[in-house]
Amino acid sequence: MLQKSNPKNDNIQVFIKDKLYPRSEAKVSVFDSSVQGGDAVWEGLRVYPEGVVCMDKHLTRLHESAKTLAFVDIPSKEFIKKAIKQTLDSNGMNDDTHIRLTLTRGEKITSGMDPRLNQNGSCLIVLAEWKPLVYDNNHGIKVISTSQRRNSPQFLDSKIHHNNLLNNIIAKIQANVAGKDAGLMLDDRGFIAELNGSNLFMVKNGKVFTPYAHACLPGITRNSVIEMCKKNSIEIEEQDITLSQFYNADGVLATGTMGELTPIIEIDGRVVSKEDALQKRIIALFTKEVRGLCEKL
Repeated sequence: MLQKSNPKNDNIQVFIKDKLYPRSEAKVSVFDSSVQGGDAVWEGLRVYPEGVVCMDKHLTRLHESAKTLAFVDIPSKEFIKKAIKQTLDSNGMNDDTHIRLTLTRGEKITSGMDPRLNQNGSCLIVLAEWKPLVYDNNHGIKVISTSQRRNSPQFLDSKIHHNNLLNNIIAKIQANVAGKDAGLMLDDRGFIAELNGSNLFMVKNGKVFTPYAHACLPGITRNSVIEMCKKNSIEIEEQDITLSQFYNADGVLATGTMGELTPIIEIDGRVVSKEDALQKRIIALFTKEVRGLCEKL
């Protein structure tokens, strides 16, 4: 399932560092740390007329990722919010919009790995595009388990929402070659971690399960689903889950900002139903409640 380019995005304004640029001029230096080493952190934000979904949680994670990577000159939440509002207003966007929010370590004085070469401050990028949900959530998606394992904290902690996405991209390549929508990644012990770009939930016998966040990003949409289930007295549990358990689930869901809640209808050629009553209830609840998670700028 390949995303399509929207002609409405041809002339968008993009915020870089401290001002807006037309798309054709929106660029960073070849010395920027994101170019030199994927040395940046990012967030994906969904925009509705009611505001930005879970904005403060996203900005907190951006700040924490940048702190973990020892960024200096990290812009305040207030500055970032103003940059987001300026970008959305300039493009006339208040719905059906996805924001790719990136913070790089900034421009280096010369090519190299050493962060001490970054002496020009960090670089904030606000890229807002007209973009619907990435998946057809009525139909569902087909996935394949990949040989590429998800990073565990001993190598590169998945809790850092960093721009070095090659671990996930390799899994996506394997899914593309197999003609599937996404790659299902296991952890270093062989348990389910997540898809190459989404968290996972399983429904079985009237109960909801999700993998421990040992080797996956504990996503903000994932957290919203967990909180929503608890609020609505839906039994939910984190545990180690195997592929066999997923094959035999009553339902499997992918969750993330780009697709929100998406049924998985096939795993490694095994059909998974999208008709489970509890799974349908969870999707309906989220669709009803997601706009209540929005925060005005």
